[in-house]
Amino acid sequence: MCVNKPAFGRAFGALAALAAAALSLAMPAAQAEDAYPSRPVTIVVPFGPGGSADVYARILAEKLGRDTGKSFIVEDRPGAGAVIGTQYAAKAAPDGYTLLMMSNTQTVNESLLKQKPYELMRDFVAVAPVNEAPLVLVVRSTLPAKTLPELVALAKSSPGKLNYASSGTGTPYHMAGELFKSMAGVDIVHVPYKSSGGARTDVLGGTVDMMFDSVSTMGDLISTGKVRALATTGKTRSSVLPDVPTMAELGLPDYTATLWLGILAPKGTPQPVVDMLNKGIAKVVEDPATRAVWAKSGIEPMVMTPAAFTQFLNQDIAKWRKIVETAHITVE
Repeated sequence: MCVNKPAFGRAFGALAALAAAALSLAMPAAQAEDAYPSRPVTIVVPFGPGGSADVYARILAEKLGRDTGKSFIVEDRPGAGAVIGTQYAAKAAPDGYTLLMMSNTQTVNESLLKQKPYELMRDFVAVAPVNEAPLVLVVRSTLPAKTLPELVALAKSSPGKLNYASSGTGTPYHMAGELFKSMAGVDIVHVPYKSSGGARTDVLGGTVDMMFDSVSTMGDLISTGKVRALATTGKTRSSVLPDVPTMAELGLPDYTATLWLGILAPKGTPQPVVDMLNKGIAKVVEDPATRAVWAKSGIEPMVMTPAAFTQFLNQDIAKWRKIVETAHITVE
């Protein structure tokens, strides 16, 4: 069979040109497809709907979605002290499309729960912190102690006689109490409840002597004299309770126990994605309008690089491990 070589060459050249043109048209589309995020991102919240983690996850989702033009979806997966949702996120593909909203509950769990199916710093990478809020130590209105030094003196004069309520073993409210006991050198009995509401009710009723609670929840109860505020637990005074001194001001200089939130991603998530999310979250929490709204509830934005947040997490885990071991805290 005889082939007309010039004709064949022209045909082949035309086909090659068409293929090159098609490839050049496809490449921008493929590159756009690969840009992060190119599809919805899920923020897993391992706590119940309506809680602070859920609320702030939804604020992040809305604003990140607005800034990126892509959907950020909040998925609540509560249960087992935040283990169920955290485990789910740990097993997700490390591609940036599944994130975890976490709190200091998880850093406490690292030493409190011995049989977890994950390890926080092994199975996740730090993305960014979100915000934090101090707690306030309140006592029943009929307790003789009017100041923190008076409370410490009262507790030392009657070891094991005073008690404090919390929303359950291992919760931030409980750990704030154990940290206080350790640093002040007092013996105060822990009374765990199934919710902060139950604990709060019994402090108001005088059944329990004291508790650590959120400043936003206790603000009105303090102002009306239903409970007495002795100290807040942040590094600086709360914007909600500016007249209440911090623990540090009252003789416990290294005492801090805040409620804080942050975002993690499964281990192996590409660093450019982590960095992009970090900058996006920082933009959200540093927005002046956001800061103004949060300040009314005593909420302060937290901004750190991924590396600084990693260090923060490791230090928090070590801090609470020491308290768990010293106080011999266990859960059933």
